[in-house]
Amino acid sequence: MIGKTSKFLNDVQGELKKVTWPTRKDTYASTIVVIVLVLVAAAYLGGVDMILSRLIRLILG
Repeated sequence: MIGKTSKFLNDVQGELKKVTWPTRKDTYASTIVVIVLVLVAAAYLGGVDMILSRLIRLILG
């Protein structure tokens, strides 16, 4: 059991050395893109919700 765990941890360490970690600049840029897209999606869904709510109010009147 201890041998398997040790091998696993060594394999994990080897794989982590292969990872190309993003730079601070890349992380910042990606974060900004995600925030902008979330705001755009929220505005779109809010607009659709408002239009559908008014449409249903007109129909049910």
